[in-house]
Amino acid sequence: MAPRGPERAIVAGRGVLPDLLLEAGPAYVVAFAGVPVAAQGAGRIDARFERLGQLFADLAAAGVRDVCFAGAMTRPPLDPAAMDEVTKALVPRLMQAMSRGDDALLRDVAALFEERGLAVLGAREVRGDLVARPGRLAGAPLPEADVARARAVLDALGPLDVGQGAVAARGQVLGIETLQGTDAMLRFVAETAPDSGGVLVKRPKAGQDLRLDMPAIGPETVRAAARAGLRGIEISAGEVLLLGPDEVLAACAETGLSLWAAP
Repeated sequence: MAPRGPERAIVAGRGVLPDLLLEAGPAYVVAFAGVPVAAQGAGRIDARFERLGQLFADLAAAGVRDVCFAGAMTRPPLDPAAMDEVTKALVPRLMQAMSRGDDALLRDVAALFEERGLAVLGAREVRGDLVARPGRLAGAPLPEADVARARAVLDALGPLDVGQGAVAARGQVLGIETLQGTDAMLRFVAETAPDSGGVLVKRPKAGQDLRLDMPAIGPETVRAAARAGLRGIEISAGEVLLLGPDEVLAACAETGLSLWAAP
């Protein structure tokens, strides 16, 4: 009898998260055309967004029972001529979800996998050590007024599906994360308000499905915040991934930035 393969597949996007999840145990790697993926895992399943029917068949043939989405992806251009029959039938449903924003689209994509008997796991379910417990992770306490200001902005914008991060200093909002991401926001802050001594707050949007789009910071986020003249970062305990906890804390020690996890 042939050895049984892993029952998990990592639907891989850009960044280091797919490799971090593979450290938890063997898994297949689903790599979509046009998405640069270096991770190989126990086996590679090549896929196209236009051929979801083929992907579901390949996952079933491999004996996959659960999937975990990991890494950044952008909405791809689709070639209608390349669509299989399953994808063609799903187009109206996916277009309707797209019109409601990224969160709605991601929830509908997860539902497609669940309807085919696959469990959808979040990254923190695969590697619980990538999220922090409440409290100080590095450095001195952060200015409460600036933290509260950034939190309030994110609470107000969450229902609009805008972003997961905001920067505040001395009562002013210096930057809000949008589609361009945290790094672009921090570059803007560095250019427009250098040496502000502000705070970056990173947390999920209200009602966000954390299995599919969990906020994350890595060591480069810490270094970018330091270049922007910030004094620290607050994340939500248990709800923001640390893309290499040891590396993130080393970057805090290197830059002198504070890092706190709020309950």
